[in-house]
Amino acid sequence: MSMIENPNLLPKPEPRPVTPEALANEIIDKLTYGTGKDAKAATRHDWLTATILVIRDRIIDHWMASTRRAYGDNAKRVYYLSLEFLIGRLMRDAVTNLELQGAMRQALARLGADFDILAELEPDAALGNGGLGRLAACFMESMASVDIPAYGYGIRYQNGLFRQEISDGWQVELPETWLEHGNPWEFERRESSYEVGFGGAVEPVGQRTDGEMAYRWAPAERVIATAYDTPVVGWRARRVNTLRLWAAKPIDPIRLAKFNAGDHIGALEESNKAEALTRVLYPADSHIAGQELRLRQEFFFSSASLQDILRRHVQQHGSLRNLGDFVAIQLNDTHPAIAVAELMRLLIDEHEWTLADAWDMARAVFSYTNHTLLPEALESWPVPLMERMLPRHMQLVYAVNAIELRRARKLGIDGETISRLSMIDENGERRVRMGTLAFMGSHSINGVSALHTDLMKETVFADLHRLYPDRINNKTNGITPRRWLMQCNPGLYNLAREALGDAIMDDAETLKGLEALAGDAAFRERFAAIKRDNKARLARLVRDRTGTRIDPSALFDVQIKRIHEYKRQLLNIIEAVALWDQMRSHPERDWVPRVKLFGGKAAPSYHNAKTIIKLAHDVARVINHDPSIDGLLKVVFVPNYNVSTAEVMVPAADLSEQISTAGMEASGTGNMKLSLNGALTIGTLDGANVEIRDHVGADNIFIFGLKADDVARRQGEGRDPQANIAASPELGQALAAIEGGLFSPDDPERYRDLVAGLRSHDWFMVTDDFDDYCRAQREVDRLWMSPDDWTAMAILNTARVGWFSSDRTIRQYAGDIWNVPAA
Repeated sequence: MSMIENPNLLPKPEPRPVTPEALANEIIDKLTYGTGKDAKAATRHDWLTATILVIRDRIIDHWMASTRRAYGDNAKRVYYLSLEFLIGRLMRDAVTNLELQGAMRQALARLGADFDILAELEPDAALGNGGLGRLAACFMESMASVDIPAYGYGIRYQNGLFRQEISDGWQVELPETWLEHGNPWEFERRESSYEVGFGGAVEPVGQRTDGEMAYRWAPAERVIATAYDTPVVGWRARRVNTLRLWAAKPIDPIRLAKFNAGDHIGALEESNKAEALTRVLYPADSHIAGQELRLRQEFFFSSASLQDILRRHVQQHGSLRNLGDFVAIQLNDTHPAIAVAELMRLLIDEHEWTLADAWDMARAVFSYTNHTLLPEALESWPVPLMERMLPRHMQLVYAVNAIELRRARKLGIDGETISRLSMIDENGERRVRMGTLAFMGSHSINGVSALHTDLMKETVFADLHRLYPDRINNKTNGITPRRWLMQCNPGLYNLAREALGDAIMDDAETLKGLEALAGDAAFRERFAAIKRDNKARLARLVRDRTGTRIDPSALFDVQIKRIHEYKRQLLNIIEAVALWDQMRSHPERDWVPRVKLFGGKAAPSYHNAKTIIKLAHDVARVINHDPSIDGLLKVVFVPNYNVSTAEVMVPAADLSEQISTAGMEASGTGNMKLSLNGALTIGTLDGANVEIRDHVGADNIFIFGLKADDVARRQGEGRDPQANIAASPELGQALAAIEGGLFSPDDPERYRDLVAGLRSHDWFMVTDDFDDYCRAQREVDRLWMSPDDWTAMAILNTARVGWFSSDRTIRQYAGDIWNVPAA
């Protein structure tokens, strides 16, 4: 039994001093005894490790106190299951939430070190891809900040998402070796290790006393899941929660008989197979081997997490019958949906529950967050793969599917609708619908913006909503203001704090007090100066990474997100080509100097997305070196976009591009981060853009394009994109230039297929929205030419988006779904 989980074993520590002198002495002590280095010989990385260890000691004090309090209060715990946790660097986050910023800076200065330089050396944890993983990280910080006992469960990826490099404009994927030199934040918990099985067969073992048949699953393969814990500090250290990540290890690290027989590679086969489970995030699933590995990953971390949850509950409460009173499990998208079947297996096969009781308990403890309206993004697995990999779980899916479909039949639902309700998709290759399993196996299903939730009821879950009308609810996403204002934009934070006081990080909605200062000339000047400093910082980063020089006085037009056709980076690039053409044709006009900045990664097997990255570079090469426009327009793709890069780009943005096809973006959180930092949004009425417009005011945002119902109607009716192109000379000329090879003289055919897709079907409505997008961009230009009006509008955006704090979101989850108290 671990000390961290048994309050009786935890001594109460004496408070540690927080003076600069005491911290400096502790850093030297850690440098000597933690890294084995003398100060004279220490490298910057040694100083970083020593500093982290000093911070970590203070976190541990709060961590243990939080654990004792959870046990003493007999508190209900929240367990957040997510395949991604995009936590970024942790040192600045921890120091901020411990309120040690000033003392730690002074301590390091005494030692001749600089806090900011050391913070930049910390690697980004490569545990996520984009908004889904960053949301999970914000939620973990907010759960601790509003005093909810919680665990996050995920995978300790050794390489995680790839590191993006650009070679001749093309994305190249390289391993992100963030764990190469160890991770001083984590603690291995060898006592929290569990066997996870795959494959094999299911055997009946006789009838139980309750009359149900008992089964035993005999897996053909087994691996060990071992826990690694990272503490997550809430604001003002109110609570410290745990992010528990699973590493896969073989039961037999080496087959000595094979090794001694000369088969040195074969002897390590089990080790290699186990380690592959936690090697990378999202292995390419365009082939069966990739699909199998992805399913293995999802089951591996779900099974280990559930075994851990049940062990902890039984240890404290002695029985599983009250599990629903003390456990709330949130499924972050469909990736952990297999956990529903795994909980039932554990309850039925290992604790002799009936099928009906296990199904009832699953729905009592599970809740499910959906993050997509794209049917192809709702995971499904081929039935033969499930039967081979998880035969017992496939039996249980069939069993609960039968329960639910019989219920639907009794309610008079017709056969065609029942077919759509089924967990088994019979259209073509038979597949298990994981979204349906998560929906039926949960008591709450939430969307992540008001529009997304409404569309869920009408589209992907329309039939399920009619069968279970009380399950779908909305929880609009949020971001932690500590990371996305206080840490990444200290100048703006200090300005707001000076005006409004310290409470702005306790309740971000108090930022509304800045509204009254939007008309104050002196305040506007200070606000604008902070933005200029942030832009100069980004300009240095761009120069260092790409060699391109950009002018901080230009309008910084920023689109930073995963590269995907529905997010429409292509629309932005085509508009850049059209704008460039107009600048060349009409040099007499007063053009606004503009830098279009892109950042994001494309999935390795997503050809069109990778082609869009190449197009951005090809367009940049031509436009950025065209003397006829004298640097008025530049296009820059910032490589290897991650949390740390975002922390530089977000505070520097003047314009936030949120231009997804209406009805396809579930929420977005980049839109919230950028708006909080004083960027004005140009966007469609999609995802949380709708609610951002409602909060900042329709006069303080640039809205364009089709609405979601317009998109659905046009997609349903069919249309000819060629008519849109014919009606828009600027669009026609831009597309002709791209497909004709103007930007790719080395390969004139490079973009023929990309443009042909726009001409033939244009599923993402680029041609439909192009002219209105250009109109909105020219409105942006006109406002930019009135700096006072622009700055006033930027201040109003910062003032009015405090509602989008993840603290607010978590409080809503706590009250409406988890039934736990929150501060």
